[in-house]
Amino acid sequence: MASGSSKLAVYAALVGNLAIAVIKFAATMLTGSSAMLSEAIHSLVDTGNQALLLYGMHRAAMPADDQHPFGYGKELYFWSFVVAILIFGLGAGFSIYEGVHGILQPSPVKNIMVSYIVLGLSLLFEGGAGFLALRQFLAEKGSLGFFAAVRRGKDPALFTVLFEDSAAILGLCIAMAGIFLGQQLQLPWLDGAAAIAIGLVLAGVAMFLAYECKALLIGEAAEPYIVESCRALLNGDRRVVEVADVRTMHLGPREILLAAALDFADGLTSAQVEAATAELEVKLRGNFPEIRRIYLKPSSLSLL
Repeated sequence: MASGSSKLAVYAALVGNLAIAVIKFAATMLTGSSAMLSEAIHSLVDTGNQALLLYGMHRAAMPADDQHPFGYGKELYFWSFVVAILIFGLGAGFSIYEGVHGILQPSPVKNIMVSYIVLGLSLLFEGGAGFLALRQFLAEKGSLGFFAAVRRGKDPALFTVLFEDSAAILGLCIAMAGIFLGQQLQLPWLDGAAAIAIGLVLAGVAMFLAYECKALLIGEAAEPYIVESCRALLNGDRRVVEVADVRTMHLGPREILLAAALDFADGLTSAQVEAATAELEVKLRGNFPEIRRIYLKPSSLSLL
């Protein structure tokens, strides 16, 4: 399941985006701005996305049953992938459509000060939610670089919110620039061009998130240092001659499956092998709490 910190970031983003969406739709009715309408749809889509992420977290926390013996942890990965599709299809698609319409049939933005006030307030809301998500992401990434941490991260809820908020802040800046330049240069089509630019930003973020979530949904191995540490722990037992194979897979952000084939010392009875296996499982869980499911087999039994 996802961590409490990622859930807090999702809740903060949901509340912020819902408030922003209402304000932006009201501003769209007053201004007629294509960029503002694109931003309103963007915030509405983001609100729905956060609701889906929370639903995915709820489903991922469900206990294992007969039909899903490894639990429901990957539900979070599935719903994160759905979020990426929605960002692309609804957010980016509608923004680009509205932008093309604004270029082909441009009209000056009305009540322009309303646009600036709404966009400024939106920046405050988005900046606050984004700062919370960034702070929690930086606390969890450790010594890794930013993009390396995203690529190797296993909690899609946290980096999805982070990238959504980043795209929202960039989109707000683009919308503000489009409205300002359209007014100053007397080129109302720039408002539509800003909407297209917002759509392209959303499309880029959506494709990146979809790529990352796809890898997690298919099944990613645990970090190399975890795999090697587990191998070293198993090799350190006097009853183990060699660790023939170690395979891992993330079933959730903090839920790992580990399977290992061990070559036990000659002369051990089946009871001694069972005792050794049980003790090694206890040690593995004690050293690596995120490893929830462990399967240790004699090397004569294939892991495939």
